[in-house]
Amino acid sequence: MAEKGVAVDVVNVDPENKPAELSDHNPYNDLPTLVDRDLVLYESDIMMEYLDERFPHPPLLPVYPVARAQSRLMMYRIRKDWSRLADAILADPAGASAGANRKELKESLIATAPIFAEMPYFMSEEFTIVDCCVSALLWRLPVLGVELDDSQAKPILKYMDRIFQRESFQSSLSELEKEMRH
Repeated sequence: MAEKGVAVDVVNVDPENKPAELSDHNPYNDLPTLVDRDLVLYESDIMMEYLDERFPHPPLLPVYPVARAQSRLMMYRIRKDWSRLADAILADPAGASAGANRKELKESLIATAPIFAEMPYFMSEEFTIVDCCVSALLWRLPVLGVELDDSQAKPILKYMDRIFQRESFQSSLSELEKEMRH
């Protein structure tokens, strides 16, 4: 929404103490939940695509069907491969599998470093919805206990610097998210 310049009222919710009215909007009682007039959405990828269609400028999904499908597939892979590991680490940061999950996440990111070097954005000449997905995960690496170094991940680190400096990225961060890197 920040990338599109859309004004929004954000209600921060403690995931451990969700308000009762959340279940009135969302049958799964999960977060995030988007309420836009009479429409309620509660799945991140669906929310992002809806917002891209509702506020078409600048477009965050490619125009061409093949490129759109590739973007959707990449979003799926980010969620299935990297976000799954991040969620497992956050759920039990000191657990028996946390170290293995950190290692797998780091190695998987490093394996994609050449992709980050090919274009200014993730697999694209333009900033897209995929960048929104991957940048949110990359921002959280310190909290996840995953450190990338220049010798193995220089293209990713350069990408992170470029994305994290975007005005829209900075303005989208909550206070809690800002504290993650300080």
